[in-house]
Amino acid sequence: MNTIFRKSMLSVAGLAFAGGVFAGPVAAHANPAVDAKPVAVAVQTNAPKPQGDQSHITLNDEQTANVKAIIAATKKAGLPERAAVISIATSLQESKLENLGHLGDMNDHDSLGLFQQRPSSGWGTPEQITDPEYSTTAFLKGLKQVDGWQDMPLTDAAQTVQVSAYPDAYAQWEQQATDLVAQHWNS
Repeated sequence: MNTIFRKSMLSVAGLAFAGGVFAGPVAAHANPAVDAKPVAVAVQTNAPKPQGDQSHITLNDEQTANVKAIIAATKKAGLPERAAVISIATSLQESKLENLGHLGDMNDHDSLGLFQQRPSSGWGTPEQITDPEYSTTAFLKGLKQVDGWQDMPLTDAAQTVQVSAYPDAYAQWEQQATDLVAQHWNS
């Protein structure tokens, strides 16, 4: 079990214990008819919590359309929301969710599209990898080949597919990607 996951689980267990110690005696003497209040319930998932400082950008209409395209491709591939979160966080890091064409001297080799995939690395033709559905499907195909991707830190899953020179950079986008998937998954 990795250290971050183990620490997260110990933190959750500690909070549950502390919550029971402090809320238990109070709850035992509460009058449900008088003292009833709405309670926030935490939903537990297998997905690790976001790591490190989180970044956020305001999206324009094109970027939002690309979020929706990534979610649609994820659903079409029959994958869960976690796959869309990893895909969107990856695209936020690689292109800020902009479907980038060739950027001249600013280009990283021949990287293109939402995921900055490279035709010379076998991701597809320039036309294919600048198509949001195709590029997302190609990314997801790579993700599905990563054993345990559903439960590993987002940055590790993304890095295994992308092989970036900045492997930890994906982590900063996890919260925004999670929020975007929550907002658009059922829309």
